[in-house]
Amino acid sequence: MPQSETPAVRTPREVLARYYQAMLDKSADALADLYAPDAVHEFPFTSPGFPTRFEGREAVRAGYAAAWGASPVRVREVRRVSVHDTGDPEVLVAEHVVVATLPDKADAVFTVPGLLVLRVRDGLLTHVRDYMDGLGLAGGKA
Repeated sequence: MPQSETPAVRTPREVLARYYQAMLDKSADALADLYAPDAVHEFPFTSPGFPTRFEGREAVRAGYAAAWGASPVRVREVRRVSVHDTGDPEVLVAEHVVVATLPDKADAVFTVPGLLVLRVRDGLLTHVRDYMDGLGLAGGKA
């Protein structure tokens, strides 16, 4: 999305649905287009070799393009465990389980739990706290 273009205002739940679709598609562009230009994406549970945060939409785009491009893991499904509204209409908490495979190991299906805390303002993510099991996603549970 060109930076001068403003999206139709989306609710936090609509943004979450698009976030999960970007994961399924391994589309760093689709994911980054959900972010405000100055958004922050944090990873409170870090993995070796992975940053603790991305600052700005283009850092999200570059970071996910590199991570998803280098990983053979394919997300087959994102199971939504639960979505919690908070007292703040901009903030949503989502629990999920990612079901993934390693293409070179047909029987290597594994699951990775995760939790997202999303802040959406004017239809764009402004802050994300992404609690994921990075070692599990890297295939450590395969």
